[in-house]
Amino acid sequence: MVASHSIAWFVLALISVALYGNYYVYDSIGPIADLLQTQRGFSDIQIGMLNAIYSLPNVVLVLVGGVLVDRFGAARVTLWTTAICLLGAALTAWSPTFVGMAAGRLLFGIGAETLNISATTAIADYCGARHLALAMGITLGTGRLGSYSADMSPEFFASAYAQGWQPPLVIATIMAAVSLAAALFYWIMDRRSPAAKRESDPFVLSHLLHFGKPYWYLLLLCVFYYAVILAFRSTFSIKYFQHAHGLSLAAAGTMNSYVFLASIFATPFFGWLCDRIGRYAPLLAFGAFLLPVSLALMAFTNWSLWMATALIGVSFSLVPAVMWPMASKLVAPNRFGTALGLMFVVQNAGIAGANLVAGWLNDGAGATDRNPAGYQPMMLFFLGLSAVGVACALLLWRTAGRRDQEAHTNAV
Repeated sequence: MVASHSIAWFVLALISVALYGNYYVYDSIGPIADLLQTQRGFSDIQIGMLNAIYSLPNVVLVLVGGVLVDRFGAARVTLWTTAICLLGAALTAWSPTFVGMAAGRLLFGIGAETLNISATTAIADYCGARHLALAMGITLGTGRLGSYSADMSPEFFASAYAQGWQPPLVIATIMAAVSLAAALFYWIMDRRSPAAKRESDPFVLSHLLHFGKPYWYLLLLCVFYYAVILAFRSTFSIKYFQHAHGLSLAAAGTMNSYVFLASIFATPFFGWLCDRIGRYAPLLAFGAFLLPVSLALMAFTNWSLWMATALIGVSFSLVPAVMWPMASKLVAPNRFGTALGLMFVVQNAGIAGANLVAGWLNDGAGATDRNPAGYQPMMLFFLGLSAVGVACALLLWRTAGRRDQEAHTNAV
């Protein structure tokens, strides 16, 4: 049994607010990257580490998080994880040392990725299959609004940025508190009016081997795609736009923000489109293909950045809108949290590795505003990873595309 329409939309709203705060905190490092370098003397490797260390614990722990979601329910885990995220954001903002900031990002990462799993599971629990992709698209779009707000924060909170690197992180901590408040309301509501309860099986490691081949192609696409899009967009893109394309901090943040501005509206639309036509695999392949195209335009042409960022925006709207609902169709409901956890494990390994490698490449090539060509090895690295992601998407289309079409035909 699926929850009533009004309850489902209320849950959707609360989960969206929780994700807004979560995404804002994650993307709060990019806008202050240059400030951390000039005011605190951080290297690109250290700046990359602040986002890489977010992902490092989740190489293992996020799988545990998925099992906990299957075991204790999405509402309870959402409350736990938003509280952990708030503590991590506060430690990052008020720590006087790099080690303390890194510890805060580590703590935030421990909570944030499991929060993403519990939020996705909550939507799957409360919303029927007929509108699942649309509902997930709305929550993702609201999360992107949080990232857009973080990118625009140098303009929204110009006085805070004028005071240095710390006040913007204090604002991010306030956003994490808002996220916790939304999670608390969701937990209270879930206790009073629970959605259909999924039966949970005891976790057995060998169960991971029973996921079908399409799921594994989807997992590989997940790791390569997100390794590129998050390491570039959330860590190095603003700095790259400043140094390689001559933009100011505010202009670079605005340019970067349009990736998420587009996805705020486009992700729900693409979710609706997936629900409507039921052809997940070809849409996923098309979205993945746009990422290397956009990176190539940035790295090898003098075309306006507007075109490249627009393509990234479409890609980053389409791929998540298709990927997560498709994952729910490839595994049994009582193992959905575990399946998401495994995807997040490899995703975070890829993001952490990509951040560190990109920072190492930039430092090794002497990438600065005086040497913009030093960013070229990083761009080639990202371009290669995204091309592998396209190959995985094509393999997924080959194995799952026909089944998508048959399932949609039968449903109609």
